[in-house]
This record gives sequence, structure tokens and C-alpha cells, in this order.
Amino acid sequence: MTPFSRHLAAVAAAAALALPVWAQTAPAAADPATTSAAATPNAERQAKRQQWQEKRAARHAERLAQLKQQLAITPAQEPAWTRLAAAMQPERNAQQRPSRADMEKLSTPERIDRMRELRKQRTTAMDARLDATKAFYAELQPEQQRSFDRVSARMFKGGERHGKHRHGRHMQGGPAA
Repeated sequence: MTPFSRHLAAVAAAAALALPVWAQTAPAAADPATTSAAATPNAERQAKRQQWQEKRAARHAERLAQLKQQLAITPAQEPAWTRLAAAMQPERNAQQRPSRADMEKLSTPERIDRMRELRKQRTTAMDARLDATKAFYAELQPEQQRSFDRVSARMFKGGERHGKHRHGRHMQGGPAA
């Protein structure tokens, strides 16, 4: 059998196997009035993002509770703790990324200005968290400060604790291409 005839036989066999599939009727088109919004990819993405944010908020609350327990916060320190916990809450909508479509509508200088504005917002929020942390730290007793130092030192190690990952890239082999 020549290569051409083998190829022709393979195509004929594939067509014969696919014939029952082609003979089936197409499913009826879904009625747009009955199709739920959850079926769209964007809605699914939003739902997953909402779940992720809820899990993140739960982990954040759990970590704050653990820290409060580790530090043995006294009733006199409670107002400082409350201010710290409020400063550490993630701001969901204040620093929301602009959509790609919105950014594409801007000229390059406008896009740069928008990125600078977002950076200033992030810096302002970070400064508020750092100032709240310093004010809280000043309210702690020396033993509590040492405990807080141990906890915060672990937080700043980040990459080492997670196998040298940084921004989703594995750093042992150099930068990702």
C-alpha cells in the first residue's frame, strides 16, 4: 500500500467514524431570556474573584486574631489594636485596577498619569498602614514588642518562605522569559 493510499484509507475511516456525529441534530439554541448571567465567562470570573476575596478576608481575620492572642493584648491596648486592625483591612474598591479597555482608550501620557495616580494611592495606603503599625508598636510592652518583632520578621521574609517565588515566577533559574 502506497503512502497516499494509506492516508486516503485513514481519512475515509475517520470520516466513517465521524458520520454519526454529523448526523445528529444540533441542540436547540438557548433562549436568551432564560439564560442566566452566571453562564457568561465574565460572570464566572467575577464569582470566582468574589470567592477568593471572601477566603482572603477570612484568612486575614484569622491571622489578626492569632496575632492578638500571641501578643496578649490588654484592655488598655485595645483602642490601639482596633486602630491597627482597621488600618490593615484591605481596601477593595479604592485601588481597583482600571480595565484594559479603559487603559487602551488613553493616550500614552494619560496612561502614565493614571499609573502614577494609582501608585500614589497605593503609597498613601501603605504609609497609613505603616504609621498605624508604628503607633501600635509604641503601645506594646517590651515582651509584646519582641513577639511582634518575631512575627513581622517572618512577614518580611515572604519569598524565602515560599520557595523563592516572586510575582508568580520561579526565581532559582533566573528571570522568566
